[in-house]
Amino acid sequence: MSLDAYIAGLPKAELHLHIEGSLEPELMFELAQRNNVAIPFDSVEAVRAAYDFSNLQDFLDIYYAGANVLLTRQDFEDLAFAYFRRAAADNVRHAEIFFDPQTHTDRGVPFEVVVEGLVAGMDRARAELGVTSGLILSFLRHLSEDEAFATLEMAKPYLHHFIGVGLDSSEVGHPPSKFQRVFAAARDLGLKLCAHAGEEGPPAYVREALDLLHIDRMDHGNRSMEDEALIERLAASQMTLTVCPLSNLKLCVVKDLKDHPVPEMLRRGLHVTLNSDDPAYFGGYVNENYRQLAKAVGLTREQVTLLARNSFEGSFLDGPDKASRIAEVEAYAARSA
Repeated sequence: MSLDAYIAGLPKAELHLHIEGSLEPELMFELAQRNNVAIPFDSVEAVRAAYDFSNLQDFLDIYYAGANVLLTRQDFEDLAFAYFRRAAADNVRHAEIFFDPQTHTDRGVPFEVVVEGLVAGMDRARAELGVTSGLILSFLRHLSEDEAFATLEMAKPYLHHFIGVGLDSSEVGHPPSKFQRVFAAARDLGLKLCAHAGEEGPPAYVREALDLLHIDRMDHGNRSMEDEALIERLAASQMTLTVCPLSNLKLCVVKDLKDHPVPEMLRRGLHVTLNSDDPAYFGGYVNENYRQLAKAVGLTREQVTLLARNSFEGSFLDGPDKASRIAEVEAYAARSA
């Protein structure tokens, strides 16, 4: 069996997926027409061409513009279920997805419309595709902590739908410390804590996420590799890092996939997972991230299996479900030996 074929059948979880970032050009164009929303594109091909960018801010600009077509409960359900169909095709058995409520509430879409639509898509995915999932509310770090608190307050009637909170958007100039109080409040509500750190921001941001936000899982974390003491700390704690290779390539975090730090992260004992981040914009869903990285850096079958096992170990599944999913990975590896 080739490594590509092995990756295709390997059970895996996805832990770093922005649902708005799975808005494919075809769906964006369809929703724009459905909702009579003007977009500066006259065809699907024109939308796809606009997805050509080379830095985080240019990506965020088109990302937020694309979100304007999402208006109704049905839109959010369709968005979520479209992602889960792609995930199921990649043998993703469990996904923990981010959503950005402020992107929608700030343009007048009610919080409950967003949540109820996404949850409907998640429920369909469980029933029709056998894919389980969890929902993570992300704060936009380029906005204020007071605005994050307002969002957390809006979320309180729907807390039973969420497994955690996250922190995303423009990293540089918006350190984790800016959100220390709201993360403490989220922890008090029983939510797990994630934060993007060390994508474009320095290792100091990784330290802040650990020491001030007290995160349960780190999103990206690439620049931790610039700090020897930080590498040793992350290895010792087995903090899960949700790394996104094709995102890193598209946003020029790495110049070439062959330079990606995942092999060194694994060699140093870091608890790494592979994820697609914003797959509609970055050129591939989770299997494509596995395949392209494996080809570029020469990952072995054993390393690929470890990455899949890590994805379930690093999930927020409860103990029995987590053990069951890990057993699926091990059984698949044994059958394919």
